[in-house]
Amino acid sequence: MIGNPDMTYEEVVMGRRSIRGYLDKPVPRALIEDVLTMAMRSPTSMNTQPWHFHIITGQPLDAIRRGNTENILAGVPDSREFRRGEPFTGVHRERQVGVAKQLFGAMGIERDDKEGRQDWVLRGFRQFDAPVCVIVAYDKELSGSDDTPFDCGAVTTALVNAAWSRGLGCVINSQGIMQSPVVREHAGIPDDQVIMKAVALGWPDESFPANAVVSTRKPVAEAARFVGFD
Repeated sequence: MIGNPDMTYEEVVMGRRSIRGYLDKPVPRALIEDVLTMAMRSPTSMNTQPWHFHIITGQPLDAIRRGNTENILAGVPDSREFRRGEPFTGVHRERQVGVAKQLFGAMGIERDDKEGRQDWVLRGFRQFDAPVCVIVAYDKELSGSDDTPFDCGAVTTALVNAAWSRGLGCVINSQGIMQSPVVREHAGIPDDQVIMKAVALGWPDESFPANAVVSTRKPVAEAARFVGFD
């Protein structure tokens, strides 16, 4: 069930899922402002509030889609600004592969379907054809602070949950910002900000098979240790 303002907090967080297929329907600016107002109540270290949101739609978003896909197909190297770390290994890689298998299965993309797999990858560079893209950035002067990416992660989580409570879907992604000069140019992002993540946002297309995929979560017993409890 897609969210509505009468949902409980538990219904929002337990029901939310990543949306990768959207209706061709605009999202009112006032609704996005409502979502951001809720999201920005998330915790922030020492009230630094390092985040900036660049909300893009229409022609500028189309230009970013074109630039991203043209560059990736031309072999232009990844230029994302926020550090990405080493490739996943072990159980983390297993989880990454596991959700990919769920998505490919839902979309009917076979292992040897190179065209289908490439199209799926390019969807990410097109921001999943969502009507809105939210670029999350932070103040460059805070680069190197461990608290800053933590705060931006918190506010982005709050954003996708707030959006869900208003009937909107999102998927947090990195493909949309891997060609950062393209994004910076067409979104007009100032040089004193670091581009961190992208969030595709819009009205979920209930007929899009991948939207039904619910990724698994490890149990509390595996993730948590309780110390000092009876």
